[in-house]
Amino acid sequence: MRCKNMFLVIAAMLFTHMATAQEGLPIYTDYLTDNYYLIHPSMAGAANCAKIRMTARQQWFGQDDAPKLLTVSVNGRIGETSSAVGGILYTDKNGYHSQTGAYATYAHHIMFSRSPVDLNMLSFGLSAGIIQYRLDETSFLFDGPDPIIDGIVQSETNLNMDFGFSYQFLDFYAHGTVKNLLKNAGINDDPNITSNLRRYLLSVGGVFGGYGSDWSYEPSIMLQYRDATKEGGIDINAKVYKQMEFGKIWGGVSYRRSSDGAEYLTNENTVTSQKLQQITPIVGVNMNNFMVAYTYTYQANSLVFTNGGFHQFTLGYNFGCRKEPYHCNCPAVN
Repeated sequence: MRCKNMFLVIAAMLFTHMATAQEGLPIYTDYLTDNYYLIHPSMAGAANCAKIRMTARQQWFGQDDAPKLLTVSVNGRIGETSSAVGGILYTDKNGYHSQTGAYATYAHHIMFSRSPVDLNMLSFGLSAGIIQYRLDETSFLFDGPDPIIDGIVQSETNLNMDFGFSYQFLDFYAHGTVKNLLKNAGINDDPNITSNLRRYLLSVGGVFGGYGSDWSYEPSIMLQYRDATKEGGIDINAKVYKQMEFGKIWGGVSYRRSSDGAEYLTNENTVTSQKLQQITPIVGVNMNNFMVAYTYTYQANSLVFTNGGFHQFTLGYNFGCRKEPYHCNCPAVN
């Protein structure tokens, strides 16, 4: 019975999120809070303003050593040029494992339209990151010597790179990114975990609204695929915006599902499987140059570590805005 319960806990933890340890900045749904730069380096400097975004994510309130993530990002154009730079700092802790990283980004934007009024822009971005991984084994419980447990704090620092593109045409957009281009040694020797951390991301969507209307609507999807384990997943998203005198209010919902499942043993000694399913409502407000957003992620699986959800807050500030915005419903750019 003890082994069965332990297996249930491990299986539940495997399905709390798709971002596994030692893979750099985790991929949640925070990109939907006006923060596409977090996952697509080509979005650095794509907006009409330079942006600062800070996020704090906490999972399973009340649980010891529950996963938590803090990020700070900034990106913007270099003067009036077509080039842009950005940077991301983050710390991610999940039980005994933690990682701290810093990314620097260069992006270039090519305009195909005759003027910036009608948006037709192709962008490329390259990020280089330094990530330190830590595994604290000092409190591991084991009886006698174990060849795979050293009983120390293991650490390793690696370099990795992300490359991506974005194409934005009027009210429509597409982003593609390859994350973790380089081999990553990590802090264990399992080649299935650390040798190939490459992940492919593809986002497409558009924003629709009637001429002169204060309302606009943005459906989008994001596909992700991990090269080494052949795991895939999809985010199906929908957002709505309402223009106000003081700025803009917006909200939406995201549904995430994995394409692969894991088997586990039930209390009736039968083997079954489940796939990751998460539902994330989002609310936010833009007031002048400030932005505040909140997301809550609900685990829709029958087998979970705890019924508590994942809370995330995002604070943002826009600065250095250019005078002439694009004539489009494109909140990630205008």
